[in-house]
Amino acid sequence: MASEPCDGCGRKVTIAGGIANIWTFGGDETDGLALELADGTDHLLCYDCIERLPDEATAADVAALAE
Repeated sequence: MASEPCDGCGRKVTIAGGIANIWTFGGDETDGLALELADGTDHLLCYDCIERLPDEATAADVAALAE
């Protein structure tokens, strides 16, 4: 599985699928989601950071997660 850092906290976010696990059928769990926010920006966030965002989140809200 591939992984990328969370845009909010920097923690490693596992990304399921892709060529990395073409021969396996298990382990398709992810640690977060790629979201398009209210201001049109895209961010990869872990589930903990997603829970901390307001309903109409913007890039400024994602930047505030690191504080």
